[in-house]
Amino acid sequence: MTTVAVVDIGSNSIRLLIADKSDDNKITELDRQANVTRLGQGVDTTGKLADEAIERTYKVLADYAERIDAHDCDTKIAVLTSAVRDSANGQEFAQTIEQRYGLTPHVLKGDEEARLTYLGATSERDPADTTPTLVLDIGGGSTEMIIGAGPEVRFRVSTQAGVVRQTERHLPDDPPTQKQMDALAQDVRNILADNVPAELRTAVKRGIAVAGTATSLAAIAQHLDPYDPEKVHGYELSTDECDRILGELSVMTLAQRREVPGLHPDRAPTIIAGVLIFKQVVQLFGLTKIEVSEHDILRGAALGLSNAQVKGES
Repeated sequence: MTTVAVVDIGSNSIRLLIADKSDDNKITELDRQANVTRLGQGVDTTGKLADEAIERTYKVLADYAERIDAHDCDTKIAVLTSAVRDSANGQEFAQTIEQRYGLTPHVLKGDEEARLTYLGATSERDPADTTPTLVLDIGGGSTEMIIGAGPEVRFRVSTQAGVVRQTERHLPDDPPTQKQMDALAQDVRNILADNVPAELRTAVKRGIAVAGTATSLAAIAQHLDPYDPEKVHGYELSTDECDRILGELSVMTLAQRREVPGLHPDRAPTIIAGVLIFKQVVQLFGLTKIEVSEHDILRGAALGLSNAQVKGES
């Protein structure tokens, strides 16, 4: 048995998983935390991480480091995704978190991010079930789509259709106009269609959605206050529910969205973009519902990177 700490430093949120991992790769969660720091703020326009976004992230990492030390973890990993790999000062940031907080940094390329996300989402499923499955991860800077059957990944792609990036590009008004939302949807449609071959879209028979947008939508659909991961995990989110939620959220101001049951206030600025991206993916693959999962890249990294010895970009 080893104790593993994984920190997922994304473009919108930063999350921590501390877990015991058995010799047969069973994961038992000991601590799980999530905070929105919007590290990807402005990266789409400036090409670098903003100083204020870095400082917000350091503040959360200091708290996580104390939690990791309290559990005397054997392995301490940070996975860094779109915002860091797309920024001119991303490698410098990665080196700093290693020096300050003792986390082995892995700046993930898009295909590696997708592989670990798929591993996490499907880790407790029957490997003999070979139903063609889409795993969807809508992040702050990018959206990953992974298609597999059983444990085998057959296709993976990382696209620049993240909620922070798309909000900054298309939704300047509060609340956004219909024209702005239509422009965002069209941009995302084009990005997705250019990156996923038609024959793969029609082959998919099931979907699993992970990360903050999907879990927030499942919580909003159930009016969960406080958030309950056990009710979110396994929830089947339909396209009709997405339409209803979008209709409600899109006419609210940011201040009103911060009060919506099930939605963390820090996700309110980007949730409309999240719903729009979610809808475009579901439509692209011809699905009517997607299962929401709490098992994501954190679990995948705990399983797939915890024995890695190579530091830096993996």
